[in-house]
Amino acid sequence: MRTSFLSGRRSLALFLSAATAAILTACGGGSSSNIGSFNGTVVTGAPEIRTLSNRADLVSGGDVLVAIVPPSGAAGFSGLKVDVDGRDVTNAFVVGADGSATGVVTGLSNGQNVLSARADNFSQVGSLTITNASRSGPVLSGTQVTPYYCAQPAPVAVSGNTPALVASGLAGQPDASCGIASEFKLYYKTTTANCTLGLPDPVWSLGATATTVPGQPQPAASACFKPYNPAAARPADMAQTTTDAGRTVDYIVRVERGTMNRGIYDIVSLFDPTLGWSANSPQAAWNGKLYFSFGASTGQPRRQVRPATAWPSLDDQLRRGYIVAMNSMTDSSRNSNRVLMSETVMMMKEHITDNYGPVKFTIGSGCSGGSINSNMAASIMPGLLDGVITSCTYPDSDSTALEVGDCTLLVEAYQKPDLLSLWTTLGLTQAQVNARKAAINGHGDQTACHGWYNLFGSNGKAGLYFQRTVPAANHDSGVIAQAVTATNNCELPNTAVYDPANPVGTASLPRCNAWSWAENIWGKVPGSPQARDTRDNVGVQYGLKALKDGVIGAEEFVMLNELIGGTDRDSTPRAARTTADPEALDIAYRAGIVMSGKQLAKTAIIDLRGWDDSVLAANVPPGYVGALGIHHIWYSFAIRDRLAAESDSKDARNQAMWRFSRPSLVGPAALSVEAMSTMDAWLTALKADGGSASLEQRVRSARPAAAADFCYLNSDSSFSTKVTNMATCDADPYLKPTLSPRQVAGGPRAENILKCQLKPLAQSDYAASTFTALQWARLQAVFAGGVCDWSKPGVGQQAAVSPLSFKAGPGGAALPAAPVSSAR
Repeated sequence: MRTSFLSGRRSLALFLSAATAAILTACGGGSSSNIGSFNGTVVTGAPEIRTLSNRADLVSGGDVLVAIVPPSGAAGFSGLKVDVDGRDVTNAFVVGADGSATGVVTGLSNGQNVLSARADNFSQVGSLTITNASRSGPVLSGTQVTPYYCAQPAPVAVSGNTPALVASGLAGQPDASCGIASEFKLYYKTTTANCTLGLPDPVWSLGATATTVPGQPQPAASACFKPYNPAAARPADMAQTTTDAGRTVDYIVRVERGTMNRGIYDIVSLFDPTLGWSANSPQAAWNGKLYFSFGASTGQPRRQVRPATAWPSLDDQLRRGYIVAMNSMTDSSRNSNRVLMSETVMMMKEHITDNYGPVKFTIGSGCSGGSINSNMAASIMPGLLDGVITSCTYPDSDSTALEVGDCTLLVEAYQKPDLLSLWTTLGLTQAQVNARKAAINGHGDQTACHGWYNLFGSNGKAGLYFQRTVPAANHDSGVIAQAVTATNNCELPNTAVYDPANPVGTASLPRCNAWSWAENIWGKVPGSPQARDTRDNVGVQYGLKALKDGVIGAEEFVMLNELIGGTDRDSTPRAARTTADPEALDIAYRAGIVMSGKQLAKTAIIDLRGWDDSVLAANVPPGYVGALGIHHIWYSFAIRDRLAAESDSKDARNQAMWRFSRPSLVGPAALSVEAMSTMDAWLTALKADGGSASLEQRVRSARPAAAADFCYLNSDSSFSTKVTNMATCDADPYLKPTLSPRQVAGGPRAENILKCQLKPLAQSDYAASTFTALQWARLQAVFAGGVCDWSKPGVGQQAAVSPLSFKAGPGGAALPAAPVSSAR
């Protein structure tokens, strides 16, 4: 039976709570030769060795938190000695009240390390092989993609084919793997009213603005946090905070900044400078909980940067006593390789456990691309996150790409002369044309597809391209404008990337779409430098529901499907439909890259579902600001449908959905605070459940009443009434889910079929006399191979067997059982 990613995690957590409850400080960590004294009684068996911060075969960074447990029937150790490949590490261990010993073993070499534990009162030696990877990665995501450019102590301007290099926020020089020496800095929260929760340390600027000097550090204005000097007098403006454990402390934080898996990270915690901190002895202000923040958007640039989240913005978590963490490789805008992202979370959690202590539970959070990473970490490596609080939510990037790709093709098709001429011939007004577009798109109006087209329609471009957009002034007509200057998605000089206009001469240069960035996961097309791809629209009948509802006519339906075409691997439009690689489809499902309802069912979810379904001013809800038109309400219901279909429980009771339509897509600040408190209560109850039920069932049993579904109606500007009747919520036009182009074509709301199985085109599937003989013949030519049979699973669709390891190459292999210690 497949368990969560950190195999045996629950039993280890129970062990830790007992073993660390009362450290026997009198032992002082033992001596270099033994722990305890021999009483002359020898027990048959060997000490059991457990790695607590990660599986023994997935360790990174050269250290790992280890527990050594006496065999059954033994009260403790006499003369315990521990070594790694003959190197004595006994001094790292401290004996707890239950007789077990815990300690952080450091100095592990890359590759296999044999940890041995022996004691005078046991007849055998315990042994465990620990496989360690570099702090710079990878652990299981496969060969790192190159080129990749490291951040520097200060910005460096672009030079030839080398891009501009940003400031790392660290003093040291990067090594060849973009590793930079870690630094620790102290800050205190001020009592200043209306201060800003931006970074208090200097942020570099390459270009001059009204308030910046190029090449010079720019300190944040009116920062809520200021540098703290423990040698100086206590600042008069220092605030205090009371943690969720009731402990009142000076609001001082320590920021650990460093690099991991080629990303730059921040780890921040309340901190008393007069005290030490170790995994065996954490500071009391830490509540034992971890909050991981994922950055938004999506992209795959080839430059190392600092995390997108400014840690002071997580004031609510810090003041409660949480450790907060973020890494630029877990920012979706910097890394769209979801396996690499999940691996980075794993490495970060291990580092935190090794250096700060055992984590009670972990909450992941993010909006938009940050919600994708929250869901992906739970789907690709279940067990990394215990709960997620998401807003602007999408399930994953590959299925979200269905709507992005469809909208991009539709926006282009709507501007093709044949279709424009047809609408003119039909005598349609622009309003009537736009109503047809909305029905084909599945949205409330035509502009939601404009949002996708403008923001992410070019994200799949592999090389140089000229950005195309529908300007705000053209939202009524949909007329497209094109930039005159080429760009690329690698953030590299244009001379340094692949150019589709010169495919032979630039074939060896980097490709800049998500599939090439993750070619260590997908692999390349045999005999080609191009990565395998999951995009597909073969057999998709665009506008099918609009046709059957009588919104568009047969000629419009036939012509639309004749004109729409697809794209090639470079995202260049073509007449033929887009075709996925079967191998890529298999990988997407097996690895959990298409969000697995079965895997996500093991995670507590609070989904803050805000409105963002249009950019047309007349259709924006009253009191709403910042519409982007792409974070559609139906995505939360797609997740719910996957949970209900794929979980063992056949329900979505691990997902709480809180809907609203003002003041923005992330909702009122008070709702985020409430979500934090509710999730904390949910996970506290979950961890207190020592029953034998499955994790999926225990997550559901632990769900508090406060996590019930509800909405705030748009008329409720003060957010005073929670509406729990879902029919009432759905009746609010700003809370009701719309559709997607693929759903209008007949696809499921779960939107998890990347490529459909086909069935023959049949006239019996349409109302009698829908098409003329000529129209039917044309439709047969478009769908010569058949149309989508949505009653069947998608091509390659299968249950996730995540986590997978890509050490042996693209495609991945299921992880074996976690290593256990043996006796000799």
